[in-house]
Amino acid sequence: MFRKTLLLTLLSAFLIAGCGPASAPTEMPAPVSTVAPVSGAITFTDGLGRSVVLNEPAQRVVSLAPSNTEILFAIGAGGQVVGRDEFSDYPAEAGSIEKVGGSMGEYSVEAIVALKPDLVLAAEINSPELVKQLEDLGLTVYYLKNPKTLEEMYVNLEIVAQLTGQDPTKLTDSLKARVAAVDEKIMPLSARPSVFYEIDATDPAKPYTYGPGTFGDLLITRAGGSNIGGALTDPYPQISLEQIIVSNPSIILLGDSMWGVTVDSVAVRPGWETIEAVKSSQVFPIDDNLISRPGPRLVDGLEQLAKLLHPGVFE
Repeated sequence: MFRKTLLLTLLSAFLIAGCGPASAPTEMPAPVSTVAPVSGAITFTDGLGRSVVLNEPAQRVVSLAPSNTEILFAIGAGGQVVGRDEFSDYPAEAGSIEKVGGSMGEYSVEAIVALKPDLVLAAEINSPELVKQLEDLGLTVYYLKNPKTLEEMYVNLEIVAQLTGQDPTKLTDSLKARVAAVDEKIMPLSARPSVFYEIDATDPAKPYTYGPGTFGDLLITRAGGSNIGGALTDPYPQISLEQIIVSNPSIILLGDSMWGVTVDSVAVRPGWETIEAVKSSQVFPIDDNLISRPGPRLVDGLEQLAKLLHPGVFE
């Protein structure tokens, strides 16, 4: 079972304030960078507003977050990754890369320095204090801010591609086409099934769910669902079983299935036999990594959600 302390550490990194309802993709600004005319160095402005200078594309990269690792591999820079946090488990090739910590937010600065990276790629799961500590040791650190939309995620791919000398065009074009295909089928629909998404039920009487301003809420909405957690105040609230029963969701998604929660175990919770999703066998396990990691697999998550929420449309 997912430990509560680890959950809270990770959840703080996945907040995307200001997410709105599903909408047509919009054009996003290009990555912030300027080319210095004399030295040829490229100067970027990162998510902390810091100027980050690279004399040439980074060839030895340490990734401090699973989403960053997935981005690096997706854009073709996997071979340039020399270190990664211990939660980076996708793709499988990442498992052979040296770990530099990350449990409970604790990283081995010594291990990072020893790898002699020309770029450390941080994310919102990493503290500004860690960024400064690494910078003070003479390392080049780029802090990649979480996207607020799928469109901003494409921009993040372009930023990391510029940092590593890769061309993300084929990847981003493919992702945009897949999202557009989902949007095209979802937008005409008027019926939106109510959804309860369970992140963690360490306390089965008050499981955690996705509230407003989170990737879960964003993707459920864009996939044509109505997230019952979206009406709550906190981004990652605990919701009582009684609240869930009253909300009577028509679909229940188990993001904590990777921690042993099963469809059968949910069905026997007190009072849940009255919930429409349980009565109609609309309780499904789902890989929460596709929902919570702000990288290219968010599109996989969107597609899976859309198929679960509207199976007739995506046959």
